[in-house]
Amino acid sequence: MLGTIIKSVASKLNPFAVIPTGIKTIKYAIDSLFRDKVIPVEGSVLYCDLWVAVEHSGIYVGDGKISNIEVEGMAEAAVRRCSAASFTSKSILGRKIYVSCDKYGAVGDNSVASHADSRVGERSFYGLVIKNCHQFSQECVEQSQQVIDPSLWDKLTNMVTGETWEPTIGALKRAAHKNLGATKWRLWNWQNQQEQEATPEPDWQAQENYFKNLPLNAQSIQQIREQLAEAQAYEQEIADENIPEHIRKHLVSFRKLMQDVSDTYEKTKGFLAACGGANFCYADLKNSSEDFSALANTMQNNAQIKELARKMGRTYISEEKKKQTKIPQASKSEVHGTHRSGDVMRVLPSELVNLEDEDLEMLFYARLLEKQLLTYELQGTTHVVGETTETHKQRTGPVVVCLDTSGSMQGAPMLKAKALLLAIANILQKENRSLHVLLFGASGEIREFAMVAKNEAAGLLQFLQQGFGGGTDFETPLERALNIIKTEKDYQKADVLMISDGDCQLSEAFLQKLKTQKSILDCSVYSVLCSGSRVADSFSDEVVVL
Repeated sequence: MLGTIIKSVASKLNPFAVIPTGIKTIKYAIDSLFRDKVIPVEGSVLYCDLWVAVEHSGIYVGDGKISNIEVEGMAEAAVRRCSAASFTSKSILGRKIYVSCDKYGAVGDNSVASHADSRVGERSFYGLVIKNCHQFSQECVEQSQQVIDPSLWDKLTNMVTGETWEPTIGALKRAAHKNLGATKWRLWNWQNQQEQEATPEPDWQAQENYFKNLPLNAQSIQQIREQLAEAQAYEQEIADENIPEHIRKHLVSFRKLMQDVSDTYEKTKGFLAACGGANFCYADLKNSSEDFSALANTMQNNAQIKELARKMGRTYISEEKKKQTKIPQASKSEVHGTHRSGDVMRVLPSELVNLEDEDLEMLFYARLLEKQLLTYELQGTTHVVGETTETHKQRTGPVVVCLDTSGSMQGAPMLKAKALLLAIANILQKENRSLHVLLFGASGEIREFAMVAKNEAAGLLQFLQQGFGGGTDFETPLERALNIIKTEKDYQKADVLMISDGDCQLSEAFLQKLKTQKSILDCSVYSVLCSGSRVADSFSDEVVVL
């Protein structure tokens, strides 16, 4: 059953897009190309990798046979003898078999082999974690009568620290350390020698790129730390072997990268949590000069930022909007006459009479289907003031942000601005709403970044590293923002968010044009001051001071 599950999952993925990354692939290459192969002895512990984090184990009992648990049904298994080919038949990682060894070669114990062989034919419940193949192998290993120097065990017990989602493989390796003196795990050259020699050296650059660009979250960092632990253990295992120096350097570089990714996550996990679903990777964070601790603190502890992020995109009705008189769709409050329709709620009594006669009842239904019933015609217009009408019209849309990057915004104001912008980006991304950011400075200075529904938070973070550092002009970004809403289909429901640190004079001509365009486009302009005290202006629907 386990093999069926593995093959089913693997068939839906491109294994070559997933497997050529990580310490297992590195070990396969080094073990195949640069380490001596071995032949197991009776009582040796064997294991093979079925998939990225799934292993299968057994005990070598001699004559090329392995005693192991074979799954035969749903959670049902039996202990069988099998060949190396059968033992690895469910593997998609190259069908390599590792053997318990010390520095001299394969290690085992006849009592272990005898016990494993005596179990052949047993049937039992099988689980991935409880009563699995590794526990069967461990039970056999613990039959060994050998006594290993405890001091040696103490030195070796820390070598195998990396655990997979199937944790008993680690327990099996520790038992092999303790009972058989296994300090190394080497490949059994059971396949054709030509196949072994065809193993390529790892693509070290691909390894590095994969982990540098892996989105950082609780699940991926666990994977990173497992890679780190296995890399450390493997370096210790091969420390006394004749491995080419360039291979050792690559291995050290891989281990240091895993450590650096882990350390970077620890330093930025508050920021990552504040950004929610944003898939930042190590490369994104390493390339940024941001103070992530300060950003996280501002995003998490500033109630005004959270509240303002909630308002963006028509999910909120400003107080100014509530005061405006709106004319909704024509209301149906007055009888204007009669007409033919299918509106049974306003049908004339003369039509309802037909329902009382069995012969005329079918005529009523025929007229209903054809929308030919005589009904009252209602018309009228209601002028509604305030929240009720605007609530009827409210809708959720994207946001166009104008971010002031003039010299006076540097420092604390810019920190608040970026925290607000990243918080809004996170909310919009979760709601599949688009964000268009305009960085502006003096007149004519503007740069743009469009963050579509798919996650481009990393691109936004990188874009925010830019700025102008000069004067301030509001007309250039406001004009561009309104043009985006007017001409780009995806932004027809957008609101404008102006983030700055102070006032800027707008000409009367521009103010009149802005007022007209806001009315035509039915959009709002929110202004956020990252410093200062202004609470109103001539163009904003609402002003917030952070």
